[in-house]
Order: sequence, then C-alpha cells, then structure tokens
Amino acid sequence: MNVWIAVIATGLGCYALKLGGLVTPQRVLDDPRVRRFTDLVPVALLTALIAVQALADGRTLEFDGARMAGLGAAVVALLLRAPFLVVLVVAAGVAAGLRLAGL
Repeated sequence: MNVWIAVIATGLGCYALKLGGLVTPQRVLDDPRVRRFTDLVPVALLTALIAVQALADGRTLEFDGARMAGLGAAVVALLLRAPFLVVLVVAAGVAAGLRLAGL
C-alpha cells in the first residue's frame, strides 16, 4: 500500500509542478536569474545522471574501468562533434569490447 501512496503523491507533485509552470507570470519568466537557472538545470541533471550511471552499482559507488573507458570515449566523440547516436554507439562499443576482453 505504501508504494501506491508514493506513486499517487509523485503523480500529484508532477501535476502541480507542471501547473506551476503554466500559471507563472511572464514577468517572472523574463527575469535574467530565472532564465539562467532554467538554462543550467538540464545540464546539471544530465551530469548527475551520467555520474550515477557511470559510478554507481546499486547503492554503492564503484569504479568500473569499462564504464569509465566508455565515458571517456563518449567525451572524445563529443569533442569531435559526432552525432549523438554515434556517441552512444561508441561509448557502448568501447565498454562492451573491454568487458568482452575481460577488463
């Protein structure tokens, strides 16, 4: 039962957040501090997601050489301005290749 309470509370919270964005006055949205915040939040969230996926295994931090090598390959591909799908394939390929090699 506790799971359903959490699911319903999360759904209501998401709805309230979306509603808050729709009813926010335009003058608030035009504030430079708000614009800067909304520009930086997606970058921070994506960075946090990458860090969790690269360094966490369940509830513990784990340094996995194959994941780190895949992340490094993705960074190199991004610096070379590769398309996003190519970046994903390169990162997955490097990580899978190293795991297949037993590293």
